[in-house]
Amino acid sequence: MKKREKIAFILTCLDHYFPSPEIPLKHHDHYTLLIAVLLSARSTDAMVNRITPALFARASTPEEMMRVPVEEIRALIKPCGLSPQKSRAIKELSRLLVEKYGGRVPPTLEKLKELPGVGQKTASVLLCQAFHTPAFPVDTHIYRCARRWGLSRGKSPIQVEKDLKKSFPQKKWISLHLQIIYFARTFCSARGHRIEKCPICSILHQSG
Repeated sequence: MKKREKIAFILTCLDHYFPSPEIPLKHHDHYTLLIAVLLSARSTDAMVNRITPALFARASTPEEMMRVPVEEIRALIKPCGLSPQKSRAIKELSRLLVEKYGGRVPPTLEKLKELPGVGQKTASVLLCQAFHTPAFPVDTHIYRCARRWGLSRGKSPIQVEKDLKKSFPQKKWISLHLQIIYFARTFCSARGHRIEKCPICSILHQSG
């Protein structure tokens, strides 16, 4: 299967199984989305969704969060892991949002990445889901699928991101990011993956 045919097949398959994917992290504005995505690092969306209601009930704006003691933030987010680092990042980025941006989340990759605890993936998710700016966040699911499907040999998320951006049309990036995540969780898991049970891997494997 030529690369153009492979890309078309993958797009068709993803559109079939997940035509209208929604971001799985519960949030109600740009700030709460930012916090939820930050918390999702090395955790699951399900776990984040379990702890954010209590966290946001305590503080749901940068102005409120910057006044919460870091120890209290840490206690509220402890189940999702890395709570010492994440709690400090949440408090500090909240302060910076208030002092530098009037309490608003900045809409550019560069400014987002300047915030504590915010890397390329988190910033890219915000661009996609908050500001509807084409970006291609690469998490562990997308990294795994990109390599399994022969779309990238990159050994870092940044390189995989570059390869995926070259492979797919920009207008599809925002939806693709979520489609691949949902597909990976459903059919293309890291453990116990069976090629014959995966709608994409089974066909690509047959085609060589």
